[in-house]
Amino acid sequence: MILGLILALASALGTNLGFLFKQRGAVLAPAIRVRHPVRSAADLFRSRWFLVGWIVSFLAWGLHVGALSLASLSSVQVVLSGGLVFLAVLAERFFGFHLGRRQWAGVTITAAGLVVIGLTATAEGPQRSSLAALIAVESAILVVGVGLVRISTRHGLPDRGEALLLATAAGVLFGVSDVAMKYLTHSEGPLFGLLSPWTLTALVSFVISFYASARSLQVGLAIEVIAITSVAANLAAILGGVLVFGEPIGSGALGIIARLLAFCLVIAGAALVPAPLRATSTP
Repeated sequence: MILGLILALASALGTNLGFLFKQRGAVLAPAIRVRHPVRSAADLFRSRWFLVGWIVSFLAWGLHVGALSLASLSSVQVVLSGGLVFLAVLAERFFGFHLGRRQWAGVTITAAGLVVIGLTATAEGPQRSSLAALIAVESAILVVGVGLVRISTRHGLPDRGEALLLATAAGVLFGVSDVAMKYLTHSEGPLFGLLSPWTLTALVSFVISFYASARSLQVGLAIEVIAITSVAANLAAILGGVLVFGEPIGSGALGIIARLLAFCLVIAGAALVPAPLRATSTP
């Protein structure tokens, strides 16, 4: 459990560092075109910063998978929510963004919520999951993500609106992938569950979220887009942990209330982080 949370913490750092690198590269690459996905992906990877960011994100994803195999999905996602702290510090210190009092207040509130969640965590029992719940949750979240992507393609939609829709879509689809990966880490099927429809689910979600996230980074405000993507992904995965894997919300009435309030703090803090930020220097 402890090792899993340490891996999740390292993954949170790598994920947000990768996001910032990818944003720097995405804005320098040609605009993503839905009708030319291969060309768009090639253009993105020709951008040195995007390639570096993708490699860092891939390594962080490997740590994430390791964390999912050792700790509960909800606990891992809560630690990843703390990546907002890394995001704020890295963005201001190394990427030329300035965060105001509102953003730092959001980071502090988020951190406080995470501390409460960590202190009220319950010991993880035997791993169990519901296939029916998995199908229902994965299908519902996948439909929401694809629907948001579809809405973002409407003509006349302002760039910021498109970015917010795509960031949310990318986040919930990352959450779909996380739930599927958690299920696979405990599968006993062929090749440890890799030959499974949930592998395909994870891949489809990952591909759509790849383009949605990259496009949102091109047209949106960096910190706002990254924060919304992170929060949407974490909430979707935490919901999956509770509904699919039966992970407890808390232990006892006091523990449940404390955790629910802490989740509200995390969401409220995350809502304060996004703001119209501008880089103080050109990348």
